[in-house]
Amino acid sequence: MTVLKKSFLIIFAVLLVDQIVKIWIKTHMMLGDEIPVLGNWFIIHFVENNGMAFGMQLAGKFGKVFLSVFRIIAVIGIGWYLVNLTKKDAPKGLVFSVALVLAGAFGNIIDSAFYGIIFDHSYGQVASLFPAEGGYSNFLHGKVVDMLYFPLLEGRYPDWMPFVGGNTFIFFRPVFNIADSSITIGIFSILLFQKKFFKEEKTIEE
Repeated sequence: MTVLKKSFLIIFAVLLVDQIVKIWIKTHMMLGDEIPVLGNWFIIHFVENNGMAFGMQLAGKFGKVFLSVFRIIAVIGIGWYLVNLTKKDAPKGLVFSVALVLAGAFGNIIDSAFYGIIFDHSYGQVASLFPAEGGYSNFLHGKVVDMLYFPLLEGRYPDWMPFVGGNTFIFFRPVFNIADSSITIGIFSILLFQKKFFKEEKTIEE
């Protein structure tokens, strides 16, 4: 099997698991519902956001459309880069890392582009897939489904700390999804092994 085919297999596997989990969450839980997995350390906590990683958002409908269009352009660019890496016989680790980033970005695009059309809302109810009355929003206005929550450590900032003194903190506070994890693992791998990856790539080009 070629490196390109293996990359597509990675992308397909990430997308499949990501979408299965998200669809299950949408059709079995209401917004805010929780399922403890490992006590208070790992919780399935259903939230939705307008599209950036780890629950971050751009405000307003324009921000949502801008983010969706930017994601689509980014995925096209990453896909082009991935194909070119395989043509140049780049290090497999680099190719597979880029494939993980591409899979994660594409996974969240699916939510943004189509979930508003194929689901009704999850406020105070469990959403239906393909509801007869139509979805909760329009094309490119869907919300990204997040559910992975790891509040590993909870504490209180010392009173002497400026701005946050006396406030409580939770680590790790953001709620994210499998697509976000795929992006993070891919980027972290590239940063961690960049000297090896790009040294090998330069050697191949020479």
